[in-house]
Formats: sequence, C-alpha cells, structure tokens
Amino acid sequence: MKLGVVSGDGLPVSGLLTVFRNVVDIGVRRGLVDTPVAADLGYSWRPDKGAFYPDGAPVAGYPDWLWVSTAPPAGADPERLRPLWREVRDQVADPSRLDGGELQALRGRIEELAEVYREHFRTWLDDHEIDWVVAINMTLSDAVPVTAGLQAAVRERFGDGGRPGGVLFWDHDLFGSCAIFENGLRIYPEVPNELIPVPQKNAYTEWAVVSSELAAEALRYPTDAKPSVVPNVLPAGVREPLGERHREFARHWRLDLSRPVVLCPVRVFRVKGVDLSLELLAATRRECARLGRPLPYLLVFGSLDEDPDYAAEITDLVARLDLAEDVRFLDGVPLGSYQDARGTWVLDEVDLLRLAAATEGMVFFTPSTPDVETIGLGPALASLAHLPCATTYYTAFEQVYGMDYRVLRAGRSASDMRAAGAQVARVLHDRQARYEAGGNGANVELLSSLFPEQPWLELLRNLHATLTRGAAPTDGGSR
Repeated sequence: MKLGVVSGDGLPVSGLLTVFRNVVDIGVRRGLVDTPVAADLGYSWRPDKGAFYPDGAPVAGYPDWLWVSTAPPAGADPERLRPLWREVRDQVADPSRLDGGELQALRGRIEELAEVYREHFRTWLDDHEIDWVVAINMTLSDAVPVTAGLQAAVRERFGDGGRPGGVLFWDHDLFGSCAIFENGLRIYPEVPNELIPVPQKNAYTEWAVVSSELAAEALRYPTDAKPSVVPNVLPAGVREPLGERHREFARHWRLDLSRPVVLCPVRVFRVKGVDLSLELLAATRRECARLGRPLPYLLVFGSLDEDPDYAAEITDLVARLDLAEDVRFLDGVPLGSYQDARGTWVLDEVDLLRLAAATEGMVFFTPSTPDVETIGLGPALASLAHLPCATTYYTAFEQVYGMDYRVLRAGRSASDMRAAGAQVARVLHDRQARYEAGGNGANVELLSSLFPEQPWLELLRNLHATLTRGAAPTDGGSR
C-alpha cells in the first residue's frame, strides 16, 4: 500500500510526524506499507511558521522512507499570498464580523486557492501513485482552501467509481479543544462553520482522532462521519545503551555526561511553555547548586525559527536567568538520527531519550495553557525511557493518562516553581525518589494499555484490504 502524508503543521519536523514515523514502522514490519512515503509538509500555506514558508528550510537528514516535496504549487505566488493566508484564516474563524460583500469576497478567495491546490494534489497523488493519503491535522482551519483542494483531488481520483483508496483525516487537535489565541482572538472557531470543509461520510474518506474526547467533540460537527479513536503509538527500542554517536553528539554540544540531561520535547511555540521549562530549570539549578550536586542541562527539541517573536522572548529569558551554559536548542529533532555534511551527529527522539536515561535525567513538559494539548506525549516518552517527568497542569492529562499516572507537578507562580525545583533536584539525585516519581514502576506498566499498537494495526489492515476488494473499510474509520 502506497501512503502519502499531508501535514497541516508547516514544519520540517514535529511530534505529529514522529508519531507518523512510528505508524509507518508498524506498517512496514507487517508488510502493509510500501516506502518511500510521499509528503507535503504544508510549507506553502503556513506563513506563520517563520523561515519555513513557502518552501521549507535547508533541512538535511530526512529518512529514506520519506520523500518530501518542497516547491509551492504552480500558480501560487508565495509573497502575494503571505498576508492573504492569515487574513483568510482569521476571517474563517469568525465570519460574523464580515458584511455581505466581504463574505462573498472571502468565498471567492477560498475557491480560487482551492482550485490551485486541487491541481497540485491531483498531480501529486497521480505522480506518486498514492493509495491512501494521511492528512494530519488538516481538519483545523489553518488553510481552508488547501483542505478543500485536497478533498476535491481525492474525490477525482478515488470517488465516483474511481480506483480504491482515498484520504484518512488523522486529527490530533480539533476546534473546541485547540484554544489558541492571537491578539486576543481565537484563531479557530469553537465549532466548524459553513466555510470549513470537515470530513464527510463516503467511500473514500476515513477519519481518525487520538482520543475519545475528540471523538465526542466531532459528533457536534456538521457531518455524518464519525471518527474512530486510534491512540498514538510510541517508538520502540528506547532501552538500549549509549553508542559512539551519543558521545560524539555530547562533544559537539559541549555536554558533560556526568551531569543530568533533561529533555523538553516540544516546539518553541508559545502554548508549549518552553519559558516555564526554563523557569523550572533555573529553580532546579539553584537547588542543585545549594546542595553541591551536578547541575542539569536542558535540551529543547524545537526550532527557534518557527515563532521568531516568542523565540526572542525565550533567548532573553535564557540570558536573564543565566542559563546559557545549561540550555541547548536543538533546532528540530529529526525523524531518524543521521550525520550532517560536516559529520556531526543529529539525534532523533529515541537517541535523546537514551541519552537522558544514561545520565539519570528526566523530562520537562510544561504547557503554558491548560486547554490546547489533547494528549501531551511528554509523560509517556519519559516513562518509555524509565524517566520521571515534571509537568504543569493541563486538562487532557487525566483524560489520557488517568488518576494513577505519576508526574511531578509544577505550578506557574514563582513560589510554585521554587517548590517544584526542590522536588526535581531531589529526583535527579536520589534513586529512590526517582523510582517513586515514576509511580514505583507503575507508569511503565500502564504504557501498553494507554498507547496500544493494535488499533493502528487494525486500521492499516482495513485500508490495505480496500485495495483488493474495492470497498470502503468496515471499521477503523468513518461509517
């Protein structure tokens, strides 16, 4: 089965793509997925992603299984469209602010751009002979014309008696649960309005979400399609010893491996709360210094290029907290470890978890707002490597992990951070405290039930089966 992937993130690497890598691994192991997988990562319609618009950034090290398109579609003028994309997104979020003429003009812009992307995706689907295209977070209204164009291209290729296959909308975020604001305004409506092309029930459209809460939310949408709940899957092979690549990585980044390595596995994006992780590191550092214990490092996964305004605040905060010697910004974590043109190792998520485990480090996961994360894989990644995790409160935590999953709680106030820093310092240097912070091993035991492989395996099998019987899946998607 030939898969394609379209990501709504507009980024060369992200947590969603990393989970998709785990899905592809399952499919390849079971003989269900052929590689390479063609990918459009959304560069051409996300001008809000800084230097990555319109054709990505010089990113090396894409794995052999992924073939990434970077050129904007023919007919698109990226610089002319730069302000238009944001205007369309903001107007779609609240069309009640528009008068009749403005609304008509918005519809015209959407239709014009949708036609450009219909042609783009139709050519892309045909050129790569794609059977099923996985559309990651494309239900959200970041670029309504692109989603409409993708749906039209899929309909032409797979609908009305066409070839078997279609599109799988795979959503990690939906409208009500993704409360991101800019300039005091929501960038997504709380429910999709008539301008937003949500997945529909038909023979060539499947829909999967990552939690039962998202599935319940989708029942309020203007569609007969009902998404299936398909939890995220975690990487394999984390519990392995360090190799020479880890030591070379440490030398390049000037890491003393006698000090704990703490991971912050998030993008440098405001709602992800990197600033709170820095505050927690500073509090931990002060306590470790007071006790005469090794000071921890913090390795932040994300790129400073994604959100330049927030990145400037972050670099200022690093200087103000005197953390320059302790913090490393990794500029995006690749889908697989590789050596760049200079021979320098760039490590993936799995290798970084091994590094943290070998140095008796941990994970910081500190969302700055409670109502944006729908899963939050930081605690799971920590437990996968038998590491403790410190996290701020977010609504989905107990929904996903349950009441028995153990983390260190960090509040957002200065006094709460001081208290959390003292806890973290103890956990970093007291093995019994580390064990207790992970629920005495209970967190590790919970992972297989919280993030099972079987739902994704069943979904891939169902998609694969449609290619031979020429019918829509019987389960694993919308019915």
